[in-house]
Amino acid sequence: MSSRVRRPPEQARRLILDAAEELLTEGGVAAVQVRAIAARVGMTDAGVNHHFGSRDGLLAALLRHGGHKIRDGVQEVLDSWLARGVDLGELVEGLAAFYRQGYGELAVALHAAGWRDEGSGLLDPVVDALHALRRDADIADITDTRLAVAALHQALATEPLYGSAFRRSAGLTGRAASAPGPQLRWWTAHLARSLGLD
Repeated sequence: MSSRVRRPPEQARRLILDAAEELLTEGGVAAVQVRAIAARVGMTDAGVNHHFGSRDGLLAALLRHGGHKIRDGVQEVLDSWLARGVDLGELVEGLAAFYRQGYGELAVALHAAGWRDEGSGLLDPVVDALHALRRDADIADITDTRLAVAALHQALATEPLYGSAFRRSAGLTGRAASAPGPQLRWWTAHLARSLGLD
């Protein structure tokens, strides 16, 4: 009989979330299974469920955990982007990179399961930075900037799951359908145009 290590609850929760994040990046939401997490952290399934209630509770906690990481990462990307001279394409690609790590798939899966983000303002720093760069910032309604960033956010979050299929449905084939680069450049150009940043 193997002995299990008793850990303080916060340490156990952190280990479980770290293992869940690893599984997410390795195999998407389907890979985030209680049994797989328990095996990685040396716990029982019941031990994992004790901390989160259920797989759905774990996924919701993972989204919050990922949201904090994304918020910090977005701020880091944004600070670096602003310091280098504001290449909008770099910002779009940086944000897209976060979703390619499995967080887009997680957000879509949670939404489909009925979970709703009540509005954490995750992208408020992006909205504020882009709005301040507008030539008409003194008279433009910030709602327009928020709508533009929301549309970009929606596209980037769904890109890892549906991007290729959506491009094929519009008649694109081959690399034009499979590679996200041209789509990201399209979003960059249209975001710049809609906000008067071109």
